Amino acid sequence: MSAKEIEITCPCCQSRLAVDVLTAKVMRHEAVNTTATRDTWASAQDKVRGRTESGTSKLDQALESERGKADRLDDLFRKAKDKLNQPDTD
Repeated sequence: MSAKEIEITCPCCQSRLAVDVLTAKVMRHEAVNTTATRDTWASAQDKVRGRTESGTSKLDQALESERGKADRLDDLFRKAKDKLNQPDTD
């Protein structure tokens, strides 16, 4: 690389470019392995899909918990009432 060239990395494809400062032309281009970029994108998509699915299952669990809450509270109230009504045998 001479003083009249600068090396930059493309923000889109991560390729390395050597650009002539005076003419603003690309002198060299070093492509990056695009398969790795596709694999990264695919893994990111899978990660987002997994979050969506886990979010849905967490919501379903929370809804089931709320549906059963009245029965659980009624049972606790009944047990407390029975305990209160038991005569002391001390």
